[in-house]
Amino acid sequence: MQSQRIYVWWIASVAALGGLLFGYDWVVIGGAKPFYEAHFGLTSPSQQGWAMSCALIGCLLGALLSGVLSEKFGRKPALIAAALVFTVSSIATGMAGTFEQFVAARVFGGLAIGLASSLSPMYIAEVSPAALRGRLVTLNELTIVIGILMAQITNWLIGKGHCTAADFQTAQGLAQCNAALLAHDAAVGWRWMFGATAVPAAVFLLGMFSVPESPRWLALRDREDEARRTLERLGGPENAASVLAEIESSVHAGEHRNQLSVELRMLLGPGLRRVLLLGVGLAVLQQWCGINVIFNYAQNIFSAAGYSLSDILFNIVVTGITMLLFTFLAIATVDRNGRRILMLSGCAALVIVYAALGYFFRIHSTGVHMLVLVVAALAAYAMTLAPVTWVVLSEIFPGRVRGTAMALATASLWAACFVLTYTFPLLNAALGTAGTFWVYACVCLVGFFGVRRWLPETKGRTLEEIEGFWR
Repeated sequence: MQSQRIYVWWIASVAALGGLLFGYDWVVIGGAKPFYEAHFGLTSPSQQGWAMSCALIGCLLGALLSGVLSEKFGRKPALIAAALVFTVSSIATGMAGTFEQFVAARVFGGLAIGLASSLSPMYIAEVSPAALRGRLVTLNELTIVIGILMAQITNWLIGKGHCTAADFQTAQGLAQCNAALLAHDAAVGWRWMFGATAVPAAVFLLGMFSVPESPRWLALRDREDEARRTLERLGGPENAASVLAEIESSVHAGEHRNQLSVELRMLLGPGLRRVLLLGVGLAVLQQWCGINVIFNYAQNIFSAAGYSLSDILFNIVVTGITMLLFTFLAIATVDRNGRRILMLSGCAALVIVYAALGYFFRIHSTGVHMLVLVVAALAAYAMTLAPVTWVVLSEIFPGRVRGTAMALATASLWAACFVLTYTFPLLNAALGTAGTFWVYACVCLVGFFGVRRWLPETKGRTLEEIEGFWR
């Protein structure tokens, strides 16, 4: 029994490495921004914005492709493809000779992010015993947060290594600091920031060859013997017989055909339309709750709260540490407290914190209480909406359409991420920082009532039992 549990955790940990690469790659570009902009001579806002956002195109494409690839070839080959793309794109970004090559490499890297963000949690859910599934899927969010923190620490150390705190207090000192940074890193340093990810990407690639194919995917393709062997290794003979019987009762394997058009018709039909809308709604809520704005526009937010740039660099690292600690708490509680209560708690907490942040921004209040509120928002998100959304998405869709449904939900998440990132400056200009946070508070309030109305509790149920609920 102990060896089976160790094996399951090993499989989940390998699959979750895609999350670490996703988190690091997504945040490190902020630290590399002044260096590659100086190297490529990017001066216009359109060029700078395109360099920062072009990876999102790849994310959308990767999320959509994940359904086709995982259903046609299997979860494992699709994850191997994601790991290979991560490895190649990391090296290509670090070696880019022109801006066009840089953009192409970033889009290619976004493709890997889109693939991994959809495939990793789905694969982990399909190999996990029901009692451990929440904790194991949350591993993916934990590795994302670790990747984010690694990138934040890298960016902070670069700034601290070349600049003193006094440099950040005056325009002249900041100019001298930036000049020192650019002179040291504009030609070479930023390349290592991107290229270094090839090492964990290669580990991810090699590790994926040591894990099995999803037994549920195998069973749905009439490869019952292979599925049984894998399930026995994961949970023993009794578990294998039980899971195979449930799969057989949910949908006959011989009738499952991997045609995208058939799956889309099934998803849009009256039987499954409700669960698809729930999945898309939760994916959009995870982004539109507004937390990612704190990562993308942390400097703007902390500056508006009265912090100097030297404090901002450190505060951003504090936010990453907070995310890490509270993601560990999510792992400890998701299978005990359940998905529904955590999602409701997260929405309610964010409504309260955003309302308070909006009020203090409105009266131009500054000080440590602003940092405390931002940290509180991140803690609530890291323990609830961030990991639990991925857990729910990985388990609510029926097995015969899980790959396609997960792809659509993940693509919706990335589209929502783009809308959130694009609209924050517009909302901030039109409504001010206070009004913007109040808008996000309203979104979380709507999300609270939506979760309360439509999300069932799924803890402790097998994937086939959850599928039976929708029928």
